[in-house]
Amino acid sequence: MVEKSDTKGKAPTNTTNKVLSMLLIIMIIGIVVLGGYIILEMKTLTGEKSVETCGDGTFYNTCSITKPYFCDEGLLIESSILCGCPEGLEKKEDICVSNFAREPREVSFEYILNGETGIINFIMYKGVYDYLYTTPRSISYQDGEISSRADFKLNSINEEAQRDFLLPLVIEIQNSAETKEDQARIAISLVQNIPFGNSDASIKFAGNSINYFRYPYQVLYDREGVCGEKVELLAFLLRELGYGISFFYFQEENHEALGIKCPFKESVESSGYCFIETTGPSIMTEEEINYVGFGKMQSIPSIFLLSDGFSLPNGMKEFKDASRMDKIKKSLRKREGRLDFYKYLMNQRLKKKYGLNGESRL
Repeated sequence: MVEKSDTKGKAPTNTTNKVLSMLLIIMIIGIVVLGGYIILEMKTLTGEKSVETCGDGTFYNTCSITKPYFCDEGLLIESSILCGCPEGLEKKEDICVSNFAREPREVSFEYILNGETGIINFIMYKGVYDYLYTTPRSISYQDGEISSRADFKLNSINEEAQRDFLLPLVIEIQNSAETKEDQARIAISLVQNIPFGNSDASIKFAGNSINYFRYPYQVLYDREGVCGEKVELLAFLLRELGYGISFFYFQEENHEALGIKCPFKESVESSGYCFIETTGPSIMTEEEINYVGFGKMQSIPSIFLLSDGFSLPNGMKEFKDASRMDKIKKSLRKREGRLDFYKYLMNQRLKKKYGLNGESRL
C-alpha cells in the first residue's frame, strides 16, 4: 500500500519563503521610488527649487560666469581667489581692481517692490567717471552705411571699462530678489527714482557748445539724467539680467522710453515690447502718462531693437494695474480731478504699491 502525504497545516518550503521575501523587497523599493517621485512632482508644482541657485542662476558653491563672483549659499560674493578676474582687472587680496578705481564713494539708490522701499548701496569711482568724460561718443561710418539711433545707444551701453564697474550693481539687484521678474521690477524702479536732470557739462562740436550726454555710469554717479540717458542705464541693467530690450523714439516730442520683451497683447503696436517710462515712477505698460508741462504723448514711436533675450511672462500684475491706472486717469480728466470712492481707494493703493509720487518729464 502506498501512503499519500498530507500537506495540510505544514510550513511553506524554503523556496516559497524566498519568493515571498523577494516580492516584499520589490514592493518596498517600488513604494520608496513612487514616494520620491511624488515629492519631486509636488516641489515642481509648488515652485520649490530642486537645485539651489543664486539670483543669476549659478549653482551653490560654484563660480558665476560673471567674474569674480562666487555663489555662497544664495548670495553672489566677490572672490577673485576662487573665480579669477575679468580681462583688464587684477587680483588684490580677494577682489579685482582697476587703474580707474580711484576716489571711491558709496552711493545709495532707492527702489519700490510691492509697496516696500528697498535700498541698494553701491561703491562708485571718480576715476571711472573722469575716464568716461574723455571717451568720445562719436561713431565712424563707411561710405554708404546708414546711421541709426540704436548704434549710439549700443556704443554707450557696450563701453568695456564701464561694464566692469556696473556689473556689481547688477549683482546687488540679483542678490535682492530670487525671481527674474522681481529683479526686473527692482531695476526699473531704481532707474525711475533717479531724479530728472540735465548735465551741467558741455563739449565743443562743430564750433558750438552742446550739453554733454552722459554714459550710464555717469548717470548713477551724478544721480540724475534725462530720458535718453536713463533709457541707456536701464537698457544695460535689463540686458545683463537677460531680458530682450528695445527703445521707443517719439520724434514729434523728441522723447525716448524703454521697451522690454513681453507678450504681444500687452506690447506697444503689437511689437512684442512693453512700454517703460524711465524719467519718473510709473507702471509698466501704463499709457495715460501726463508729462510735466506737456501732457499726454500723441505721436506713434519708432522702435529700435537693442538686444534679444527672454520675455516677461503672461499674467504679470503690472499689466492689470496699468490698465486700472489708465482708467483712473481718464476718469480724473472727465470729472475735473474728482473720483468716486472705489477709484479713489484704488488710486491710493496703486500709488503706494509702485511709489507713484514722482513726475515724468520729456
